[in-house]
Amino acid sequence: EGRKIRAQIGVVQQQDSFDQGLNVETSMDIYGLIWNVPKAERRRRIDELIGHFEMEEFRKMPTVDLSAGQRRRLQVAREFIHDMDLLFLDEPTVGLDPIVRRSVLDYLKERVRQGLTIFFTTHILEEAEYLCDRIAVINQGRIVQIDTPENLKRRFGSAKAVEFKLLQGTSSEMASALSSSPSVSRFGRDEGSGAYRVTTTQPESVIPEIYRLADRLSLTVSSIYISETTLEDAFINLVTEDEKAVANGGRSA
Repeated sequence: EGRKIRAQIGVVQQQDSFDQGLNVETSMDIYGLIWNVPKAERRRRIDELIGHFEMEEFRKMPTVDLSAGQRRRLQVAREFIHDMDLLFLDEPTVGLDPIVRRSVLDYLKERVRQGLTIFFTTHILEEAEYLCDRIAVINQGRIVQIDTPENLKRRFGSAKAVEFKLLQGTSSEMASALSSSPSVSRFGRDEGSGAYRVTTTQPESVIPEIYRLADRLSLTVSSIYISETTLEDAFINLVTEDEKAVANGGRSA
């Protein structure tokens, strides 16, 4: 009975375990052989997975010569050689570029639609929101909440984000004033887009404050908008609440 159960479970850990003397295709073939997948079916699945995970260009390359991202792709793809009902994935997208990462997530999402159950650990919350029906938030080794992404945002993401850009680019005076504002719970700047991000429960107060500061400092607000709270906002609020409760000798609700 135990062997039957284990046969329905797949695991992809952080550490890979490839035979360094084999190439990618042979490594996948031997893995399928270990799982008693018939030869013809192994060949079909190998070709399919190499296509899905964009590994054609290095299918004949020895695993010892693969980059970290290529090894990670092989590690995830290889697990799908055999049939399973349950798959455990430990941060499977580490080391992948954004395009490959999305293709891997799309493949996983399609397998979930087909009935596969996945336990997926990640520090990238947009991945969790994209893939998962339910999310367990873990803080210091303890599960503090389990719920759907939408419910987590609704329950713990009461603050909204006001994002704005200045025609002048940056202003240390603006940053200092908003950082110390009692209406602002978090303040930061996206170095990529150049937008300032203000997290607040009072956007109706913060937006006029931004314009008043801009006028006083002779700055021009080139764009401003309110975005809904993100899963990251909810996660930070939830973990902060939990740590305060633990510090006070209790547990968060």
